[in-house]
Amino acid sequence: MKDRGAASIYVATVGLLLALAGLGVAVRAMEVVAAAQARAAADLGALAGAARAALGAEQACERAEVIVAANNATMTSCHLDGLEITVAATVRGQSAAARAGPVWANG
Repeated sequence: MKDRGAASIYVATVGLLLALAGLGVAVRAMEVVAAAQARAAADLGALAGAARAALGAEQACERAEVIVAANNATMTSCHLDGLEITVAATVRGQSAAARAGPVWANG
């Protein structure tokens, strides 16, 4: 009876593999959520900054940074070109950028 107890080793091995697969899925899900949070923070920061674009780059970027931080993200860049602002944000290693400004009507 050399195989006695072998089933428990196989069950434990399969259980460990399933746990590792579940951990991998959880880590990937956290990355997806962080990327979505970074996009949302960048979008909201750009919109807030665009509302202050006429006041200059300093005030526009300060407002954008406040909004990005309120969304638990870090603003990594802010650039104002005329009335159009571009904001980049990072959440747990995931980055995103957004641009906002006035809509120009063509004649």
